[in-house]
Amino acid sequence: MMPQQGGSGGDDPVLIRLLIADERGRISVEEDLACAGRTGDILVEVQPDDVMPVPSGATLMFLPGREAIGIDVRSGDFVPAGRGLNAVSAILPQGYTRTLLPAYRPPTGGKRDGILPLFGYTMVGMGDDGLVVAAVRTDEDFKWNPENYNTRDLPARVAAALEGRPTNRILVQLSKCALEYGCFTAQNIFYRRWEGGIPVATTCNAMCLGCISKQPSECCPAPQERIRFTPSVSEIVEVALPHLEEAEDAIISFGQGCEGEPLTRSELLAGAIRSLRKATGRGTININTNAGDTRGFKALCEAGLDSARVSLISARPEVYNAYHRPRGYSLEDVIASLRVAKDYGVFTSVNLLVFPGLTDSKEEFQALSELIEASRLDMIQLRNLNIDPEFFMGVLRKSTGILRRSGGGSEAIGIVNFIEALKSSFPRLKIGNYSRPVGR
Repeated sequence: MMPQQGGSGGDDPVLIRLLIADERGRISVEEDLACAGRTGDILVEVQPDDVMPVPSGATLMFLPGREAIGIDVRSGDFVPAGRGLNAVSAILPQGYTRTLLPAYRPPTGGKRDGILPLFGYTMVGMGDDGLVVAAVRTDEDFKWNPENYNTRDLPARVAAALEGRPTNRILVQLSKCALEYGCFTAQNIFYRRWEGGIPVATTCNAMCLGCISKQPSECCPAPQERIRFTPSVSEIVEVALPHLEEAEDAIISFGQGCEGEPLTRSELLAGAIRSLRKATGRGTININTNAGDTRGFKALCEAGLDSARVSLISARPEVYNAYHRPRGYSLEDVIASLRVAKDYGVFTSVNLLVFPGLTDSKEEFQALSELIEASRLDMIQLRNLNIDPEFFMGVLRKSTGILRRSGGGSEAIGIVNFIEALKSSFPRLKIGNYSRPVGR
């Protein structure tokens, strides 16, 4: 059994019934057990500000081989639901940040094929008025609402674009991303709206545990294939220019799930950005990056980059290195790149990978606060870390000694309190979930 604590925030626990699933994935309510939450390795009672009604677009998923843990409604003790009664998790849509993990007994088999796929596992239970999830809304979700994607006319839009530019390898890749992977930024290229992604990089200078395009053997299978070609400047401009000129709230983003690190192609991107900015001043040119190559980053800023979103699990070097596993750069280089960007007037965001029990620890908050001040950061984009919690915490225990089963890790203040503390400490800092058009 994992360590326990009395709660994650608020005043009084709220009674939410535990959801369980049998081995066939059939979900039911366990009337004698209240739902328990989890922050890091600590089991907690659910507090009112931890939960909200399940949002539209959320999905339920049962966790095979992971016995659910609830709270006995009579004794108040944390107890396992029983052999074969698996935990149930919610997978949140964009615009919502989870506050607690689901509570369960870790599997004991230790098999690699037992690692969960890359999703942001979130506590879910049955309240008096229906399903509730451990989450808080942190952005509007219209542009990223699944109802706006995978429409009936999408295949025809893709076919028309390919007919017009049949040899453009980026369009061919994006057609696969749009129709097979369901990638929203790929689909937006064909819808001609909002943020559209353009992949350019075949390689990466990091080996992140949660990479969705290429995984080392010790983790779960990647859900997407990485591109296998390096496009030309003309191919990039052929796709990006019409989007910048015609799309509503137009954003072109380099650094997608189906590619590596775009700064490994900084010379190519600098040339493409210069060509685009010679042709149009409309729209936002953005890069999603680890920002490890400060020299390459500077070249893009000089070429006319408008905004940058930098992926970050932690502002503490030991945690950063354990997750991102950088090759040839350090967290100091990342901070240096953010400073360079501000020198050129680039709008900077950190894509903060949120994990309850880690992100909201006092040490993490202090380190992040120092990074915000040092880099003059404009925005924090909160992103639920998509990874098997046990796998992730096992790596951190081995590499850093934090999140230990003994409960000797950092004290967490709760995700809701973490967000409020950021707002209070940095009133000019934008907090949300998505990149925004910044204009020129």
